[in-house]
Amino acid sequence: GIGRMNIYTVRQATEGLARFMDTLSDETKARGVAISYDSRYMSQEFAYESAGVLGAHGIKSYVFDQLRPTPELSFAVRHLKTYAGIMITASHNPKQYNGYKIYGPDGGQMPPEESDKITKYARSAADLFVIKSLNVHVLRAKKLMQPIGEDVDEAYYAEVATVTINHDLINKVGKNMSLVYSPLHGTGRIPAQMVLRNAGFENFRLVPEQGIADPEFATTPFANPEFAQVFD
Repeated sequence: GIGRMNIYTVRQATEGLARFMDTLSDETKARGVAISYDSRYMSQEFAYESAGVLGAHGIKSYVFDQLRPTPELSFAVRHLKTYAGIMITASHNPKQYNGYKIYGPDGGQMPPEESDKITKYARSAADLFVIKSLNVHVLRAKKLMQPIGEDVDEAYYAEVATVTINHDLINKVGKNMSLVYSPLHGTGRIPAQMVLRNAGFENFRLVPEQGIADPEFATTPFANPEFAQVFD
């Protein structure tokens, strides 16, 4: 229904963003939108639906070829100089949930003034069933959707390396310090390992059972690392 996350409400939210971008300059609109998604049910489908609605307005989208975490989506917005970003995720909420987040040109969440306008435009699209959305084949043929992946990954890892706080300390203890990391069935498996390795940490272990991207979050009751029982 209209109070739940489905292709129709995703289209409505994206229609709001698209209509708002239609009011901007041609140059700004041409910057497009970066899109990422997590391991939850329907996340990739919702990402493609978002691209489809944007494409129907002539707005190009840059969609990750596989799931990526929210921080990398924020980075992609700045790196690619897109006007906005869309992240399909419910963060740490239970498996029954999914979510839709819009980010602004600086990679942060869209400021209130702009987000209020987007909400207004979304609500003006009262009939959810007539919102136009192009399929992936049409988007690619019209060059309105561009896949992104390793190119952004490499730039992201390189940028993260520049904000390491204490290189000398890592060089001193990083090889021997024992670390355990769990992505809790989410998007962090590859990025976290790459960032740790690039920083100089070599003795880290991934929890293999929770390294699998799984919408069921099979080994944990919920994916919120703030609670110790998640790691039992």
